Amino acid sequence: MQPSRPSAPADDPVRRTSRLPRGARRLQLLRAAQEVFVAQGFHAAAMDDIAVAAGVSKPVLYQHFPGKRELYLALLEQQVGELTERMRQAMSGTDDNRTRVDGAVGAYFDFIDADGEAFRLVFESDLRNDDEVRRIVDAGTRGCVEAIAEVIAADTGVDQERALLLASGMTGLAETSARWWLPRKGTVSRDEAVALMSSLAWRGISGFPRLGDADHPTRS
Repeated sequence: MQPSRPSAPADDPVRRTSRLPRGARRLQLLRAAQEVFVAQGFHAAAMDDIAVAAGVSKPVLYQHFPGKRELYLALLEQQVGELTERMRQAMSGTDDNRTRVDGAVGAYFDFIDADGEAFRLVFESDLRNDDEVRRIVDAGTRGCVEAIAEVIAADTGVDQERALLLASGMTGLAETSARWWLPRKGTVSRDEAVALMSSLAWRGISGFPRLGDADHPTRS
């Protein structure tokens, strides 16, 4: 039998948490959960640890999330949604395809380099064998790929499956290079790293000319 955790002292933040609107409280709990899950992984993390990190009692935590898995899935949904939105903005924010490539690569670098290392929940989760975790991560990956593929198909005229394949190559390049760069970023700046990888991607994707380019007819 494991020893019980010591109760919080009278001046502990758990006992003096102010009331917050439900939405604000949920965000606070997700931030605390991110800190704990990134540091400990899903299996080692405890709801007690998350409650302490958030400065709330366990009953407050359970009012928002019925269990640790549900909390983890909610956090994963949030982070996957953030990455997908970054990619959509990179594609919709300009009509210049070279700038779009920069934005696509930069979206992964910025997500992976963000404070809190939430990317580890998406790309390095110790719960990847869970069907729901895999579904959420796969849906996020597909969302990023589809955002790029839509532009490729519209601009080049290639069919959907080929556009998706090309787009998956770009997301794979961006994710892998960003994760490789992160522990070495003291040797190469973020901007230089993004420029290098964007140039590599652009050399490939620019070989598929835009529809209507009289000098370079679309490949069959």
